[in-house]
Amino acid sequence: MSETGIPVVLMGLGEIGQAIGRAVLAREGLDLVAAVDPHPSLAGRPLAEVLGAPGPDLRVDADLARALAAGQGGVVLHATGSRLDAVLPEIEAAVRAGLHVVSTCEELANPRLDHEDAAERLDRLCEERGVAVVGTGVNPGFVLDRLPALLAQTAGEVRHVRGVRVVDVARRRGALQRKVGVGLSEDAFQAAYDRDELGHVGLVHSAALIAESCLGVDEYEVDEEVVPLLAEEDAPGPVPVTKGAVAGLQQIARVFAEDREIVRLELTIAVGAENPRDELELDADPPLRLVIPGGIAGDAATANAVVNAIPAVVERHGLLTVLDLPAGR
Repeated sequence: MSETGIPVVLMGLGEIGQAIGRAVLAREGLDLVAAVDPHPSLAGRPLAEVLGAPGPDLRVDADLARALAAGQGGVVLHATGSRLDAVLPEIEAAVRAGLHVVSTCEELANPRLDHEDAAERLDRLCEERGVAVVGTGVNPGFVLDRLPALLAQTAGEVRHVRGVRVVDVARRRGALQRKVGVGLSEDAFQAAYDRDELGHVGLVHSAALIAESCLGVDEYEVDEEVVPLLAEEDAPGPVPVTKGAVAGLQQIARVFAEDREIVRLELTIAVGAENPRDELELDADPPLRLVIPGGIAGDAATANAVVNAIPAVVERHGLLTVLDLPAGR
């Protein structure tokens, strides 16, 4: 470990990766030693310039092996993609180099749900190298999985969990707007969804975590539905919307056990979405309801969740979920 703190390597310097980098700089006990991103607009640039914040005298590296070598004994903060198949080689490279990994990859929040074989291989590799890997963020990673699990600690039997997250993307980054289909026609939305290019990744993973942690079931079925929401009027923004075009989406994930719905997660992400909030309802003894008006800020919360996970992750081995981490920092 570095004399100045835990060595940290940033992997991926898109908008979320940059936010993570700034959160690292703001936290004591961390030593930012390298950053890697091969994109031509980033590679070779001073890291402080990319982050827009004073930082160490580093340049963004395009060479993964060189960046990993600089972070020996530390942790990689990984923010390059949502799908596990796409990012698994990067994560495995970091593990083989002996580094822990905290990732924003949404499917990594609960990888055993739909990548059981790959998850078992990664878990074995982590144990062999004596490091840990976890996927975290705000959603998945906190609002619709870790937070209801925490609430359930105060209840007796939990019969059903309903989670609602409503996000108005009118002033959010363009990448997020495009991810939920803002500005498309209904036909274009459906075609892009069929190509697996649209929609929030990780909602079913959160639903399964809730089923396992809050209701204690290990045999269940999960389904998911995504529908476009159409704009009722023109709206300017990073991705302009015209009346009748797609303004965003509603996504619902449900878990069933013994033919009974036990978890329902409703996610609305749209330009002009009404009553933004995070809301949880536990049908339990006693019943519980929590509402966070306005909702937890997605990008900032994700960056902080990643950075705040570091001290716990570096003390553990294996492939983890956020439910394996302590509730506090």
